Amino acid sequence: MATALAAPGGLRARLRRLVEARPFERAVVAVIVLNALVLGLETSEAAMAAAGPLLIALDQAALLFFVAELAIRIIAAGPRFFLGGWNLFDTAIVGVSLVPAGQGLQVLRSLRILRALRLVSLVPEMRRVVQALLAAIPGMGSVMVLLALVFYVAAVMATQLFGAAFPDWFGTLWRSLYTLFQVMTLESWSMGIVRPVMDAYPFAWLYFLPFILLTTFAVLNLVVAIIVNAMQKVHEDDAAAAQHADQAEILGELRALRREVEALRRGGAD
Repeated sequence: MATALAAPGGLRARLRRLVEARPFERAVVAVIVLNALVLGLETSEAAMAAAGPLLIALDQAALLFFVAELAIRIIAAGPRFFLGGWNLFDTAIVGVSLVPAGQGLQVLRSLRILRALRLVSLVPEMRRVVQALLAAIPGMGSVMVLLALVFYVAAVMATQLFGAAFPDWFGTLWRSLYTLFQVMTLESWSMGIVRPVMDAYPFAWLYFLPFILLTTFAVLNLVVAIIVNAMQKVHEDDAAAAQHADQAEILGELRALRREVEALRRGGAD
């Protein structure tokens, strides 16, 4: 049985060609998008009242499709399937959908929408973005520590400077941290927070403007720069891997050509 699966023309080889074919990938992407739309319609009372049984049937059909597709991929790849991180990601998402959402497990029904995240593992461009984000985590760690330190120092100062007059915003350290986070995001920072504070403390701009320049325009841009560098490195690694694969293919073809030439020489000598 194992020999038949591993044979060049065996079941495993045919299934591998199937899962690597462009039409198969497009079909999987189409089912993922359709299933995501169906799950979105299930949140509408009007849609459920008009076509509830149809939507549920489509959802179940999509789940059966995903299970069958996953089984095909496992058979095609063999044990190596479970060595791939994206394969484990797909398996976990489909596995969550198979858990019965009984009493006390209603939250699992809401997790069905996670199937839409399988687009990340199927679309190479999305995979590169996620890989870049993961690669940028170590670099972002130091920036986040710096940002946390700036926030802590600024929150202590804000609590001492403005806490008495504005206890709702700066009455405690935690309130100051939350208010400063709102200021950093530039959400109603001027008319909502800074200008009312400046009515009581005219020179408060000397505190808020440096804070905004340091956090919003300096530290957060460092995070963007780290992510951009990580994405560029991932792109370069993919290009190098593709070039290496092309070189290996060319070398294989040259070796095959050399063997054919040597066979022709031996035939002519005979």
